[in-house]
Amino acid sequence: MLLILLCFTVLPLTPPAFLSADPGTGLTAAPPVVPDNQETRRLLEQTLSSAEIEQEITRINAEQSALEQQAGLLEKKASAQKNAITDQQERAGAIIRSYYMGERDGLLAAVLSAKSISRLLALYDYYEIVIGRDQDILSQYEKEYKKLKATLAAAQRSSQELAELKTLLEEQKARVAILNENIESGIQSSSDPARMSALLEEFTKYWENIGIHEVKTYFKALSSAMKHLPQFVQSRDGLLTRKGMTFNLALKEEDLNGFLVSQNPLFQDFAFHFNNNEVTASGKSGGLSMTLTGHYTIQEEPVNGLMFHVDHVLFNGLELPDTTRKALEEEFDLGFYPEKIVSFLRATEVSSADGVLHVKLSLSF
Repeated sequence: MLLILLCFTVLPLTPPAFLSADPGTGLTAAPPVVPDNQETRRLLEQTLSSAEIEQEITRINAEQSALEQQAGLLEKKASAQKNAITDQQERAGAIIRSYYMGERDGLLAAVLSAKSISRLLALYDYYEIVIGRDQDILSQYEKEYKKLKATLAAAQRSSQELAELKTLLEEQKARVAILNENIESGIQSSSDPARMSALLEEFTKYWENIGIHEVKTYFKALSSAMKHLPQFVQSRDGLLTRKGMTFNLALKEEDLNGFLVSQNPLFQDFAFHFNNNEVTASGKSGGLSMTLTGHYTIQEEPVNGLMFHVDHVLFNGLELPDTTRKALEEEFDLGFYPEKIVSFLRATEVSSADGVLHVKLSLSF
């Protein structure tokens, strides 16, 4: 299921007629020819990684800026709440001390010692007013105190996230600096530095203007198709079997491939395989090719399901960087959720071998 989703990444990139470069880029629809040379391929992969990490750095900078603004607002809010709660805190403290010291006992004793009904009712009304006011003050203080705690907790989380982002930003900057240094060294040591530099620039533009958008187009289509997989499982006899309180889903490659093609013709001409706890998918369309490998894990929170993890993606034979794989996983939901088959089913185990994806499901009430 999830594997399937990832596999879709490898699906045929849009037809050649659709693969037209942006008029302003000067690119052609056909991708640059990747030389069958190990050193050149290494430089192209490093260039691709550098371009993608630069995008990640831009994203982190934007997120960091937003978090800094949020943290500042939360700190101001917490400060204002602290000031507003100070007076309530003193009043609440005084009320609690009065109960602890028995100061309200005299009022209750006066009510109970009334010698007439009219006196009793008058004192009781007064007693209710005092106690009611005490309760209102304590309740309001408790409410404001909870708000303050929530604001302080949110501010702390923002500060922690900001610190983590700053660390990540420095790591990515260091990575891209090393990559760029290696790329420049590789260019200068090549037999034709000018030609090598032009090839790397051309491939980078092709990836940024066409490649990544094609990959995302297929991820989006796969994510859409996966939403209908539970209904397919329900309608196909033999896929889901029951043994006592346990259900077993056995999804064959051919069933998955047929399902995907029925959802979108973009899934034609691509093969998906379930190997030893690994899913692979590969295919070609025109001058574009993609190969993907990944695996499934069980997720419990926030909802039980099979989550697909992308381990490797090859675009025209070149390995995409980890930042791209992570971004694709976060942007597109390729998960499979058993509760959409039957509301009380939950996945407990997942494995794949010999062309079949096996999922063990249990009842959860």
